[in-house]
Amino acid sequence: MVLKPLHFDVLIIGAGLSGIGAACHLSRECPTKRFAILDRREQIGGTWDLFRYPGIRSDSDMFSFGFDFRPWPGLKVLADGPSIQKYISDTAREYAISEHIHFNVELSRANRDSNKKLWIVDGIDLKTGEPRRYSCNFLISCTGYYDHHQGYLPAIPGAENFQGDYIHPQHWPRKLDYRDKTIVVIGSGATAVTLVPTLAKDARHVTMLQRSPSYIISVPAFDKISPVLLKLLPESWVFKFARWRNIKLQRWLFKISKRWPNFTRKLFLRGVRKSLPTDFDMRHFTPNYNPWVQRVCAVPNDDLFKAISSGSVSIETEKIETFTKNGIALKSGRQLNADIIITATGLNLKVLGDMELSLDGNPIAVNQKLTYKAVLMEGVPNMSWVFGYTNAPWTLKADIAARYICRLLNHMDKYEYDSCCATDTEGCAEDFSVMSELESGYVKRGNKALPRQGKKYPWRLLNNYEEDTKILLSHPIEDGILNFTSRVPRALRSNESERKPHIVEKET
Repeated sequence: MVLKPLHFDVLIIGAGLSGIGAACHLSRECPTKRFAILDRREQIGGTWDLFRYPGIRSDSDMFSFGFDFRPWPGLKVLADGPSIQKYISDTAREYAISEHIHFNVELSRANRDSNKKLWIVDGIDLKTGEPRRYSCNFLISCTGYYDHHQGYLPAIPGAENFQGDYIHPQHWPRKLDYRDKTIVVIGSGATAVTLVPTLAKDARHVTMLQRSPSYIISVPAFDKISPVLLKLLPESWVFKFARWRNIKLQRWLFKISKRWPNFTRKLFLRGVRKSLPTDFDMRHFTPNYNPWVQRVCAVPNDDLFKAISSGSVSIETEKIETFTKNGIALKSGRQLNADIIITATGLNLKVLGDMELSLDGNPIAVNQKLTYKAVLMEGVPNMSWVFGYTNAPWTLKADIAARYICRLLNHMDKYEYDSCCATDTEGCAEDFSVMSELESGYVKRGNKALPRQGKKYPWRLLNNYEEDTKILLSHPIEDGILNFTSRVPRALRSNESERKPHIVEKET
């Protein structure tokens, strides 16, 4: 029996921050399009529904992390996970997106049928076990870039010998009791610096064990300017201003870091030194690389440094020799006793989740493809992915990428095109991936799975919010690189003279 597909103009894969944002933009800018969102989970939120470890929060300020069409309405700068999940759900409800979501659908394959000019997407209903099939004219992937099934767990000698609780934050036990326990958290990234001070409130003692330090800066827990402005101005003005201000500050800090890395390094380390006891060994917070070679971690109101100063948290910068029955033996010969060991060791990268991509039944090797303007997949018709920034709040790029997709769809309708495809005719692919500017462990491990970086624009990522905004939202859609096919013969088409190809020659 042939399963008849459920058809939509647009299918969005993923009901997290990017997917809900893309759907809201579609409903606002392409109101005639019939769309659906497919997600394997049971509710909205994506990352912010998946992770449940204590203290989970954003590592970007919420004013720039929120959607551009619905600014973050609170005063907390680094919001907790449940608040972010609620914000995403409230946004979906406000824009009537919830009714378009198909939950509990795990996708296995998406095939582009050139004859039918349709995507055929296959999956399974996780509750009933029944097959599900969908078709669409345009496919948008909003799945992020890491594996939701399994976090990264390095092979540590002797792990089977440890007799306490051994936990990865991605799979946090709901009923774990860590009160009055001795805990070791392995890691130095955003998850570790979030977990450690939170656990320290109830644990006997927490040790953050790191192989190498990360840059950590403290930011205010609550915005201090907006409450003053709220007494004088409408709420919508205040939160829009807060968003604009924080985007500018963040971009300024990143540019300063890249142009004057030594100055920024000294600035960051001076802030840490002021927040810790005078006799503290600063080697634990002094990375051997420049700022933004890896992501910079943010903590609210010095919470990590205050926990260290109180004695409830200690830092060890050493390599592990082996796990023991009661904890961890270090290369130096020292022993860290623990009731609980938490491996905040990062993520496994995975593109498009577990879904296979094919063109007329032939597998598409995503890791051999370029991305066009970091939005479309080279050589793959009517398919885009929404991939946020790694050097700035994710949503800044997700928003303008979704708006570009809407511009593209409207352009195709106007000129009666039924497909678009970006083609690299100059051999622009390089050996490294779209995330190679970061030297984080998870990027190095997953580099081979990601699309390739290009030698020049539009195949090369700019990672520049100001430039990307101009290009995606203002430059002409037709640039001589993005090719279109028409629903009607060329002789019958109208407005032919209105299209003026615009080729961007800028290289980065």
